[in-house]
Amino acid sequence: MSSNFGTLESSQYNLEQLLSSGIKNEIFINNSNNLDTQDRDTMENLASKSHKAYEDFKAHPKFLKYLENITTLPYYAKTNIGSRPSKRGINKELSLDDLRAIPFVGSWSQSKQNVPGFFGVGTALNEYKKNNKFRVVKRLYRNNAFFRTLIANSMMSLTKSFFPLTKYISNDPEYGKFWKIIFNEFELTKQMILELTGFKYLMQNEKAGKASIEIREDIVKPLITIQQYSLMQIQKNKKENHLDDKSLAVYEKMVTRSLFGNINASRNSA
Repeated sequence: MSSNFGTLESSQYNLEQLLSSGIKNEIFINNSNNLDTQDRDTMENLASKSHKAYEDFKAHPKFLKYLENITTLPYYAKTNIGSRPSKRGINKELSLDDLRAIPFVGSWSQSKQNVPGFFGVGTALNEYKKNNKFRVVKRLYRNNAFFRTLIANSMMSLTKSFFPLTKYISNDPEYGKFWKIIFNEFELTKQMILELTGFKYLMQNEKAGKASIEIREDIVKPLITIQQYSLMQIQKNKKENHLDDKSLAVYEKMVTRSLFGNINASRNSA
């Protein structure tokens, strides 16, 4: 809310955009985004394949444990920034039904992995590539603004990802393979989107947006590095019990406090 209505200028701009878009949509009928049969089949097939890849990922036995033990998910409740509890249910053991959108998406964002914004896209596009049918995806991209926007949103999520931050997890005996699943999908999605768009780098057509992201990311990197170090120590303590209660409390507070700055600096972070 503060981003859109925090100042007179931002409020005026946002309301103008909403009003003008509504009027334009009513007055100027545009059939260019109507899908023909071939494009509709391509869109539905891509959606089905990407959804299956994402569902398979969520069904991985390490999915919930990774969220609980590697990301900041358990700490959202301590920040008291949401209008609702950070999880549904009262059971100690986390389940998929317990997850709420903001802590779920935010936890991936804090880890600079941004899974909800791209996972499955690369797999779906690559299916067409492997079957020598990538031309029909390019046709859809060329013909349909909605699909181009979906791809642009995924590009933004990829741009906001920073896997060197969590690369140490790749050597973890319990979560290393799971981290590599995420990283491999990231690399595949990036490769496929660049081939689809013809860009040399992500967000090539959004130079101002890309520059804005890069500036913000450079600002928060020291903070998320501190956060990751704290999470490393907390995770290590679960295995080795090397911290006293006071030290553990300090690391947990560092994670919680760093959430505030990261959330404020990384709005629209998925």
